Amino acid sequence: MKLGIAGKRAIVLGASKGLGAAIAVALANEGVTVIGGARSVDKITALNQRLEANTSGTITGLSLDLSDPASVAAFISAVESAGGADIVVNNSGGPPPGEAGTIAPAEFSRAFDTMVTPLVAITQAMLPGMKARRWGRIVTLTSSGVEAPIARLALSNALRQSLVGWSKTLAAEVAGDNITANVVVQGRVHTDRVDELDAGAAKRLGKSLDEVRAQSIATIPAGRYGRPEELADVVTFLASERSSYITGSLIRVDGGMLKNI
Repeated sequence: MKLGIAGKRAIVLGASKGLGAAIAVALANEGVTVIGGARSVDKITALNQRLEANTSGTITGLSLDLSDPASVAAFISAVESAGGADIVVNNSGGPPPGEAGTIAPAEFSRAFDTMVTPLVAITQAMLPGMKARRWGRIVTLTSSGVEAPIARLALSNALRQSLVGWSKTLAAEVAGDNITANVVVQGRVHTDRVDELDAGAAKRLGKSLDEVRAQSIATIPAGRYGRPEELADVVTFLASERSSYITGSLIRVDGGMLKNI
């Protein structure tokens, strides 16, 4: 299948590692010019070395600290100077674990200003160009906690759910301009974040890391954690010309873990 996005421009947030890095590589291998935003620009630049030999895409790193409004503004300005973006992949790190009844309101505000506000601001800045070109793709990554809240991840459950509501509303507003907005719900995809959560659970429960992982995998019908490349392929399809009639949707990449319909 030809995805029809060679020559398009994309932003991938959090592109220095994990899911963001895998998505940046997948898009570039389809001939997309990718701007990766992260604090570790050197790691993004190194991703170019992973590209397939016959690809016409590139990955360029731009400094971006989602917790710093000045950094977000500078990132937006640099992307606009480079011609804007046809594709926006919203991806942010997860907040620290915590129970809903004990998290201070100020912590919610700080996390919101890192996980939600900058993603909305970056996307909104790209919309005028997408509308003028009458083509755009917005893909926002969230956690399975938006459908089945995860214990001790109250901040993530709440704030990522706000991105779902925003994306669904935005999808209806821009569909007439041939712009789609979709949400990818990730299950247990093997990244550094999952390793950190597993290690934290092992310490808290007094179990070995292997025991915790085995218990987690037992809840996944596929019998394993997902690979970042598997999720990246789904995002790349949603960012493509072939996905033009998919918008306002939540797409699960969870190996069948979520039990609800």
